[in-house]
Amino acid sequence: MGLILAGGSARRMGGADKALIPLAGRPLWRHVEARLSPQVADLALSANGDPLRFKGFSGEVLADGAPDQGPLAGIAAGLAWAAAAGGSHLITVPVDLPFLPGDLVPQLFLAGEETGAAIAASGGRRHGTCGLWPVTALPALEAALAAGTRKVMVFAETLSPGIATWPADPVDPFFNVNTLEDLAAAEARLA
Repeated sequence: MGLILAGGSARRMGGADKALIPLAGRPLWRHVEARLSPQVADLALSANGDPLRFKGFSGEVLADGAPDQGPLAGIAAGLAWAAAAGGSHLITVPVDLPFLPGDLVPQLFLAGEETGAAIAASGGRRHGTCGLWPVTALPALEAALAAGTRKVMVFAETLSPGIATWPADPVDPFFNVNTLEDLAAAEARLA
């Protein structure tokens, strides 16, 4: 089961709804959906606000149980959704990664064989919101949120995640669109 984390605002891009920022004529969420949906049985999108702005999305739009707590709240909502559907794990990816690798899910599962949890990495950087989470981690995540934990990697480390690594050269599959310059680079890459 997969979850696109789309709750952030693009502060460095004028505060727009990041998921709706157009890239090559389609909103960012469409690019991520196209990359992730073939790799998972079910797909949801985590975003607060009016779900109708994601008209045409292939799955369910989930609101955070605890708004304004960052991506960890989105992961918690996704884990609850996956558990209710009988899933054992959840793959999460942020909405600003339009070039996700086609082997993301199998590589995360391989890296998570020991603990059931894994995080993606490239170019010497860990991408905490791009990971594999066992649904059994939901109670611990809810407790961490209640205790004030907001950083994904702080919580992820409690699960002893495996690390799935991809090369960043010549092109980083975890290139994220955070600025107008990033958006222009992504447009050029797709041209």
